Amino acid sequence: MVHRDISIHIGPDEVYVEGNGEVLLINRQTGAIDDHNQNNFVNLEKAGNHLVVIKRAKIVGELSQKSIFQVDETEIIAITPTKARNQSVEQDNATFVAMLNQVLSTPAYYFSYNLDLTHTQQRLAHTTTDFRSHPLIQRADHRFIWNGHMLQPFLQRKFYQFCLPIIHGFVTIKPVFLNSCSFDWVIISRRSIYRVGTRYFVRGADLDGNVANYVETEQLVQFNKSVASFVLTRGSIPFQWTQRPNIKYKPKPKLNTQNDHSKLLIYKRHIDEQVVLYGRQVLVNLIDQKGGEKLLESQFSDIYHRADNKKVRYVHFDFHKECSKMRWHRLSILMDKLKQDIEDHGYYFSTNESTLQRQTGVFRVNCIDCLDRTNVVQSMLAKTILEEQLLKLGVFKQGHSLSSFPQFEATYRNVWADNADACSTQYSGTGALKTDYTRTGVRTKLGLLQDGKNSAVRYYKNNFCDGFRQDSLDFFLGNFTWEDHKVSPFRDSAQLKVRIIPILALVSLSMAIIGVLLPPSESFVEQMLFIFFWILTGVGSCLYVLRHGPYYVNQPLLVHKLQKDI
Repeated sequence: MVHRDISIHIGPDEVYVEGNGEVLLINRQTGAIDDHNQNNFVNLEKAGNHLVVIKRAKIVGELSQKSIFQVDETEIIAITPTKARNQSVEQDNATFVAMLNQVLSTPAYYFSYNLDLTHTQQRLAHTTTDFRSHPLIQRADHRFIWNGHMLQPFLQRKFYQFCLPIIHGFVTIKPVFLNSCSFDWVIISRRSIYRVGTRYFVRGADLDGNVANYVETEQLVQFNKSVASFVLTRGSIPFQWTQRPNIKYKPKPKLNTQNDHSKLLIYKRHIDEQVVLYGRQVLVNLIDQKGGEKLLESQFSDIYHRADNKKVRYVHFDFHKECSKMRWHRLSILMDKLKQDIEDHGYYFSTNESTLQRQTGVFRVNCIDCLDRTNVVQSMLAKTILEEQLLKLGVFKQGHSLSSFPQFEATYRNVWADNADACSTQYSGTGALKTDYTRTGVRTKLGLLQDGKNSAVRYYKNNFCDGFRQDSLDFFLGNFTWEDHKVSPFRDSAQLKVRIIPILALVSLSMAIIGVLLPPSESFVEQMLFIFFWILTGVGSCLYVLRHGPYYVNQPLLVHKLQKDI
């Protein structure tokens, strides 16, 4: 059993971590842990060991009579004394601590002391009694344990009672009274720790088949002693491709220079794992068949057909083309295409902890970001299944739908929009687009304006902030270890000409404006030459910046750093 309440006492030589009468002693000189807050340990080589503790959490609700909490406040405690010997190392130490705070400041971390949040209801139902007797951290799905790297010093010593698995994503629990019936409606989204990153810096799949922005979403209904569950997944297009920011509004996607066999192998690694985990796959691809996305769609379709996996079906729906000019009713075309798959996959259903029905496949939905278009389609699929589940449970009568109960339908739409915003914030830095449709069922002009605002904020963050955020995620999850690097990873290698060109562009614009505002001189030709000189200098500077856009972007400096120099 994980210790629920923990006290930390910091002395001059030792730190005592006490839970339910059990004490861990951490030597402040060596960082060694002995027997003698739910804790997470991170080592900054020259800054010493740090302990990350949850100071405050708020309850989200109860599932199976077990409480689920959301992390509200954390603290980073320095354990071993700093070994920094110069100002540069001290600055690096401060940067790494800031990285931890950057990741921890992102909302939506969840945990439970006695409920395994990393597994779906169906996975939990098909485990043995022996498996369920193991500590939470041992039986948790490693794909979704966000503090797994920091728990390693405790896991190596088998201090499982001090190890609390934490997921990142979205959790909501809504008690509903409907048609004289009371039930709990739940959504849990679990973000994978593999190939984690920010929009643009991390796309596609790695060599092991892990894809960017992979999220498992489970919708649950608990009514009396019955449980109904439906699982969806999302993830980036499963082969190697990139779309690194270059200060342009929408960079063109690029395929990695691999032979067809390598691309097929990566695709198979990803899809084969999904089939093992979830059963039959329906790949719902929502990207455009024009512009930069066309290349990805044709490649995806080609690889799917060459793989020839009978347990996988590919469905392409050009979302932007079909729903252009506010024709959102045309989403019914896609739902008609998926109708038979919805019936074939079904959903998980149990009564009195006895499984009566299993979900035999999932819809793996993607657009280019796996955010906005993906959210809309996933909420529609989940709605169809929810109506079936409530009918089976006896909450709905024949002929009922969510629209028969406007108040619950509004709750449903808003919660799915909240889920969309959470998933989007974690990947792109802003709330999702198109959530006005998810919230209201129609596309509105106000929603378009909000999308414009979010798009502008995304552009700024993706180009000028996400390098640091990407490094923060890699450091937090253990993808980068400082011990492997003898020099500072934060050295700015930008050349002088790279730094000075934007300044020159601003100076040129200012000088050209001054030339226009000055009163006409006796030498009109000289004044015109002065203006044109600065205009041409400004244009040339801007063209240079556009041509070398990646070098003006806030680039990651750890794992996903820019490979070539200017």
